[in-house]
Amino acid sequence: MDWTKQIGRYILVMVLQVLLFNQLQLWGACHPYIYILCLLMLPITLPHSVDMIIGAAVGLVMDIFCNCLGVHTAACILLMYVRPYLIGALVNDKDRLNEQISLRAIGMEAMFKYVVILVVLHHLTVFMLAAWSWAHIGFVLLETFVSSVITILLVLGYNTLRYR
Repeated sequence: MDWTKQIGRYILVMVLQVLLFNQLQLWGACHPYIYILCLLMLPITLPHSVDMIIGAAVGLVMDIFCNCLGVHTAACILLMYVRPYLIGALVNDKDRLNEQISLRAIGMEAMFKYVVILVVLHHLTVFMLAAWSWAHIGFVLLETFVSSVITILLVLGYNTLRYR
């Protein structure tokens, strides 16, 4: 695993998120959060505690740039908490030796399930914490759905282009 590539990818994705995707407020209900791509693509072999620390750090950086009070941090920590269990359920032992989560390593079906579950979980957490009320549950679910679809398409598109 080349950490300089991983850190460079993280910086590029965060710059794109802050300068481009945070400015896109499509239809008032679409907020694509592509920064979670970095968390989704972390190596499988990292210890769970390291996953959690990286998730907290990424979420904190996003909270600072979005002027949020821990919303992204909480969502990223939850994502990183669930990630190893989901990998255990979706990825067989032979594919885990590859160390990477990628389309080539785990296949399209497992990759699709992995991305969809974690993106929807992350987005639902972000929007529920931001609303902090059950009064707006309809709009929260709409935001979650629309934003998740766009983010999933971007993440899977990136992975398809990267491994073709």
